[in-house]
Amino acid sequence: MMSATYKQRLRGWLSYAFASEAFVVVSLTLFLPICLEQFARDNGFLQPEKTKSCSSLSGIAPENADVRCAVKIGWLWIDTASFSLYVYSISVALQALTVISMGSIADRSSYRKPLLLTFAAIGAFSASLFLPLSSTSPLWMVSALFAILANVGFGASVVAMNAYLPSLAKDSPEVVQAYSELTSSSENRDGNSALTTSVDLELEPSSEEASDPLLGHPVHPGTSQATYTAALSRATSRISSLGIASGYGAGIILLLVALIPVTRLHGSTFSLRLAIGLSGIWWALFSIPAALWLPNASTIDEPESGSIKSDDDWTFSSEIAAAWKRLGVMLRWREIKRLQNTFRYLAAWFLLSDGFTTITSTAILFGKTTLHMQASSLVLIGAITPLSGIIGSLVSPVLQRKFMWSNLHVLVLLVMMVSLIPVYGCLGFLPIFKGTARFGGLTTQGEMFGLAVYFGFAYGAFQSYARAFYAELLPPGEEARWYGLFSITDKSSSFVGPLIVGLIADSTGNIRYAFFFLVFMVWAAVPVLLSVDVDKGRQDAKDYISRRTLVGE
Repeated sequence: MMSATYKQRLRGWLSYAFASEAFVVVSLTLFLPICLEQFARDNGFLQPEKTKSCSSLSGIAPENADVRCAVKIGWLWIDTASFSLYVYSISVALQALTVISMGSIADRSSYRKPLLLTFAAIGAFSASLFLPLSSTSPLWMVSALFAILANVGFGASVVAMNAYLPSLAKDSPEVVQAYSELTSSSENRDGNSALTTSVDLELEPSSEEASDPLLGHPVHPGTSQATYTAALSRATSRISSLGIASGYGAGIILLLVALIPVTRLHGSTFSLRLAIGLSGIWWALFSIPAALWLPNASTIDEPESGSIKSDDDWTFSSEIAAAWKRLGVMLRWREIKRLQNTFRYLAAWFLLSDGFTTITSTAILFGKTTLHMQASSLVLIGAITPLSGIIGSLVSPVLQRKFMWSNLHVLVLLVMMVSLIPVYGCLGFLPIFKGTARFGGLTTQGEMFGLAVYFGFAYGAFQSYARAFYAELLPPGEEARWYGLFSITDKSSSFVGPLIVGLIADSTGNIRYAFFFLVFMVWAAVPVLLSVDVDKGRQDAKDYISRRTLVGE
């Protein structure tokens, strides 16, 4: 039976997913790229002359508006479609620097919650500031700063949020029950061993043999150990899936609300700013239950690594400096060999997170700039995708149990499913899809809606499994630090994809060429992902902490 304290902790965790993921669904993946592009377009000029304002095209039909628009940033002219990609690249680079610095602090139970709420406040406030900022203002470039701060705030707060996941899984009723059975089985085994030892002492002349284990009788994993491991894996995936479903549900609700002004105002820049501002307000309001229900230092019971100093022996500046030093230690070849399966997964995640994120942002910009989709249509796609994501995140565990798939097999299947989307976009270069009856190869607006359903189903499931699978490979007591590395791996790669796509769009004038790059990036991760041995990785993580405690590292 689930205790009241555990229910409150779980609700607090889910409430922050409900608060923050709405910003991702509504702003980060939909309105923010469009709004930044629109800000740049409202201040840009038509190429190649660069003398006529791009805003003069507002009344021209889309089929006659297939021209490139550039905006001058300092001394450099860049394509307006690339502006949001460059801003995103900068934001994720700064996000990576932030999560490196805060990882060790977030491993302290007394500071995890304050860090989460501080970065949530920064992100929510920055998103809300889009409301008063007009694209015609001389300060329109401040929109890039607001976008950067909002993204940094989200990424840093989610690192702290994810650090709660392993302890929530371990304290879930089914895992507690499995652990109780494991403990009982271990006690019975120890009792039998003691009885056997007493008999041996009477029969053998010596109680010490060269073959006796140095640290006592080894505990071999049996049925109870396998049951506990399976229960922990299922609980982690289930809680992670609930978080994804909760966040997507929030995103859908807010998208439906935002659809009203965006439709009535015909996708104007103000309507886009309003949608982003509402996501910031939503983020702030629904973070309040998380502030009330997430555990404080006095109520949380988690193991801490022996490398963490006591509260009297550290300062923020020393801990930030130590965090960078620890990162260097974590990335030494010796440490990588000790946790080779964890780092193999991180290598695959480096490619997959960038590929999936870039597919999302590229598809939105492709729909707006190449297929000339109206903002209301993009909002509808933005609502369809997370709705399908909810279904995917909840249906995938059911299919997994039915067909007895491992978490790894599910991840590989989802990756291959998503990779077919850029493959399909590449088909648009074939002459057969360029005739009068254009359909296929992502050449019509209608195809975007079908792909939104398909992508949402696979991506929703992928997000929950990717986070849960990684949780099984973490050294106990260092969850925030290693989730920080997880986020760093994500963000350090996520600026690469948008940057390359931006360069491709700038150099070719056709963002469709970026689909070839995305196919390569996603497919390159599959053999790396298949090389991960989760059972060995789980044991290596435990041994890693035991060794650090033993040698005092």
